[in-house]
Formats: sequence, C-alpha cells, structure tokens
Amino acid sequence: MYNMKKLLVITCLLFAMTAQAQFDVYFYNKTLRMDYFHCGDYNTEEFYFDELLEEPYWGGSKTQLIDSAFYGNYYVNVYDAVSHELIYSRGFCSLFGEWKTVDEAKQTRRCCVETVVFPYPKNNVIVELTVRNKKGVFEKAFEYTVDIKQTVKKERRLEYPVFDVVYSGNPTTKLDVVLLPDGYTADEMDKFKKDCELFAEALFSYSPFKEHKSSFNIRAVLAPSIESGADIPAENIWKKTVLNASFSTFGEERYVMTYDNKSVRDMAANAHYDLIYIISNSKKYGGGAIYNHYGLSTAGNALTAKVYVHEFGHLLLGLGDEYVGGVAYNDFYPLDVEPWEPNLTTLVDFDKKWKDKLDKNTPVPTPIDAKNPNKLGVYEGGGYVSQGVYRPLPNCMMNSIRATDEFCPICKEAIEKQIAMYTK
Repeated sequence: MYNMKKLLVITCLLFAMTAQAQFDVYFYNKTLRMDYFHCGDYNTEEFYFDELLEEPYWGGSKTQLIDSAFYGNYYVNVYDAVSHELIYSRGFCSLFGEWKTVDEAKQTRRCCVETVVFPYPKNNVIVELTVRNKKGVFEKAFEYTVDIKQTVKKERRLEYPVFDVVYSGNPTTKLDVVLLPDGYTADEMDKFKKDCELFAEALFSYSPFKEHKSSFNIRAVLAPSIESGADIPAENIWKKTVLNASFSTFGEERYVMTYDNKSVRDMAANAHYDLIYIISNSKKYGGGAIYNHYGLSTAGNALTAKVYVHEFGHLLLGLGDEYVGGVAYNDFYPLDVEPWEPNLTTLVDFDKKWKDKLDKNTPVPTPIDAKNPNKLGVYEGGGYVSQGVYRPLPNCMMNSIRATDEFCPICKEAIEKQIAMYTK
C-alpha cells in the first residue's frame, strides 16, 4: 500500500511538471485580456472585437488549461495559430446572456462590453467564442486572430494598492479571489477592509468552503469612490461610484449589478485573480453573480453572509437557483433541454446528473417527506419555475438562504470538483 501511494504521488508530480512545461511552451506568466462587444436582442447575438490589453499577473492554474466541465452558456477557446492545437479554454456566462431573456430584449437591441482573459501567448493565437444554442449545443460565433506583434495596450487605467485578506500560497495552485469596492469613499477604506474580512469569514464558515480554506487566496483592491453608497433607482438615489453598481437590474429591485465591465476589469488587474467579487457599500439587501464573470452583493444587512455564499455558488461554477419566481427571465430553462447546471434537471438527460446517487426506492419525481426533509431526491420546482425543473433537496443554500445553512450534497460535490480544477 505504501509503495502504491508513493507511485501515485510520483505520477501526479510528473503530470504536473509536464503540464507546467506545456504552459511554458505557449505562454508567459501574465495575462492577455480581450474586450469585445456582445450585442443583439431576444433572438440574436453578435460579437465585435474591441481591444487587447496586457495585465501584469496570471492568477490561474498552469496545469489545468483546458476546461472539461462544460459549464456556462459561452466558451472561449484559444488555439495555437500554426498547429491549431487547443491550448486554453474556459466556460462562462454574461450579463448580456441574461438580459436577452427579459421582456426588454423583445423590444430593443443593446450591446454590453465583455472580457475574456487567458495566459499571455508567446506566439500568435486564434481566439474563438462559442455559444450554447437552444438545444444546449455549442456553436462557433466569433473568431479573432491575435498577432502578438500588433499593439497591445500596456498602460494601467485604474491602479490602486492591494492588501491580502487571506493568503495561502502560490497563486498558480490556489483559487484566487479579488474583492473590489464600490461606493466606499477614501475615508471608508478601513470599513471596506473590515467588510472584506467579513466576506472571508462568511465564506469559510460554510461547507465545503471551510474544509478548503487553504486552497484560497483572497485579495482586495483599495479603490475609493467619490460618493458613498449605491444607485437605487426605485428610490431615485444616484451615487458617483467607481464601478457604477446599481439596484433594479432588469427591473428587479434586489438585483444589484454593473454594466461597467471595463472599470471592473481594470481594477481587478491590480491583483492575481481567478474570480472577481464586488462589495457594494449599501445596507440594502441585494446581490447577484454570473458564472466566471463577477459576483456583487451589498454589505451590512442581516443576510449579508448568506448572500455572499449563495452568490459565490453562482460565480464559481454556475450553480442554478433552486427557487421559484422572483426574476424577470423568460424561458430561462427550456424544458426539452437538460440544464448544464449540476444541481438542476429537467429529466431530459437525468442519467448525467445525480440519478446514480439516489436510493433505488426513491421515486422520480420525489414527494417531499416532512419526516425526512434531507432525503436526496428529485423535487419539482427550481430554475425560477414551479413545474418541469427539479432540484436535489427540498432546501439548499441555492434555494432559500432563510430556510437552511447548508448546500445539498450535489452542490457540495460540484463545488469541490471546481475548486480542484483551479488548484491541482
């Protein structure tokens, strides 16, 4: 047994060394950022190139370069321009992708600025964006060839100091989270620091994050706003803040987001990061997060800690909301397609979800049993609708943060797999 364990350790080390060597063949230890315009309406979407920017740090893994989870509605694929070998990929979602499902998108067209980042290539690369169609299949939507000899912007637009909230080690083997302030004035930077500490305290007080605290680095950027607070359109409150966060996104008062992607990315570039989380200086209940895009929530209300953890589930791996109603979306989950989110199913392809983890006598769908409320099953109601979409447990942190303090077993397992992707 000892020799087997030793052999396994040696094999893992050799694999990591080989993957690291692969990184060094294709990339420098910094980031290339591509901004683009994502435009369209309810039925269409198009992509237009904007600019390339060099960022000084690469916070991602140097071994897990290809994303095989296939989470998200979009994928960025980076190919070596000569060999056409896939050398980097990541799934993600976007604010535009959500907007196109609301009523406004049936009446008008709009553009959002978005970003993809990848290690800075040593040679020319082809950047491809693919879109998951209505049948759940990825289709190529955009391609851009990066000539590394062309002008790549190197100036830094929002430079600010950074401080460590939690430091566990080398960024390339940790999941790096950067916290950005919005609506904190220069006189409130100490308050922001305390709110960052509360964010970390909240995150690591819930399983499975607390068991993996040593896998995380959390850094915060000290960027002051001119005014304190956040925009609250429903109350005719408007504040001059550095990241322009606002309540009432898509007409939902508690949904707090920002369309100012460039400022978000410019500020995040002050630190190594895999994920971006914005803390808004408001006591009003609210938040939001989009997979591999950014998370945002307010500080200072009674549910702040739980909101942080719930939204982080969206940000890290796109866990689906398991509640009913409360959003402006239309047909967010087509009932003839299996959702990509690991914690939701339409039963179209349930074999790929948690079917193998059910007790053989568990009926599908599963009625709620008041005597056994934590029984793993297939409970109808989730993905914002009461019928046709199913969740693993009656209650989970992705359903009601008031009713429970735990993620369901399916969410926990998926979170742990995603943490491993960033850290191994």
